[in-house]
Amino acid sequence: MKLLVTGGAGYIGSFMVNSLVDNGNEVFVLDSLECGHLEAVNKSAKFIRGDIRDEGLLNNLFLTEKIDAVFHFAGLISVEESTKEPELYEEVNVAGSNTLFTTACTNGVKNFIFSSTAAVYGNPVKIPIPEDHPKSPTSPYGQTKLQTEQKLSQLRKDDPEVSFACLRYFNASGASLDGSLGEAHDPETHIIPLAIRAAVNGQEFKLFGTDYDTPDGTCVRDYIHVLDLVEAHNLALKRILEEKGENYYNVGTGIGISNKEVVQAVSRASGISMNIEDYSRRPGDADKLVADPTRIKSELGFSPKYSDLMTIVDSAWKWHSKK
Repeated sequence: MKLLVTGGAGYIGSFMVNSLVDNGNEVFVLDSLECGHLEAVNKSAKFIRGDIRDEGLLNNLFLTEKIDAVFHFAGLISVEESTKEPELYEEVNVAGSNTLFTTACTNGVKNFIFSSTAAVYGNPVKIPIPEDHPKSPTSPYGQTKLQTEQKLSQLRKDDPEVSFACLRYFNASGASLDGSLGEAHDPETHIIPLAIRAAVNGQEFKLFGTDYDTPDGTCVRDYIHVLDLVEAHNLALKRILEEKGENYYNVGTGIGISNKEVVQAVSRASGISMNIEDYSRRPGDADKLVADPTRIKSELGFSPKYSDLMTIVDSAWKWHSKK
């Protein structure tokens, strides 16, 4: 198949491109390189430097190449930044996605896999969180993802040929098992790479909040290895091609891991005794965010293979410690 991956030079997008290429597809990558890295793009993919807001570029692409499906990863992802620049997030994540989807549909491309987030749920009223949980995002970032999901739903109402899956990630993590490809965000906000960075540099690690309503007092989150996350996308593509519809899936394990457990795992992987300093909790951090993955397991046969904590941390250590 001919497949377009927006944001294919980013963390998850680059892993997705590798998998699609390995499966024998002709893959096109659209990325502005504002946040992505050209060196992360598989050399067998056809790279196009551009923006999802560029309607002319998109029209030309869809007219020239008969794309079968679009994997949409491109977008801004920082919760903190979104609170400071909500208009930018609206412009890129919502307006940009609208331009991508409508231009694709106009040119006969009707199959979409959307990179969504558990942030659409907001503070949970039920743990583990099912897909029909109330949607009350607590950040502009989460709101823009929800609005994009709603845009896809409206497109399908207008045209029953549109078929899509929104994958609501919990905590994407890890790197390739040999450490050759991994996470490279700037600024970095995720706990595993931050803990590894602190270990490598001999710096203190700031542990935000030790008074949560959890067994050890620190936040509990659901971590999914990037390789398992990619497999969820492959299964979702098969689903939307075989059976046209509107699909929403949590991508997580259903297992909660605390911040203290993460830091301890980094110490084990690195062999470094870390200097941990306790800080007050950050505003807005929920006690627990854990997926109910029942639907994706039952409907798609999803079964994570690499998402145990030590596989995640060991692979991330191999990647970050060599940089």
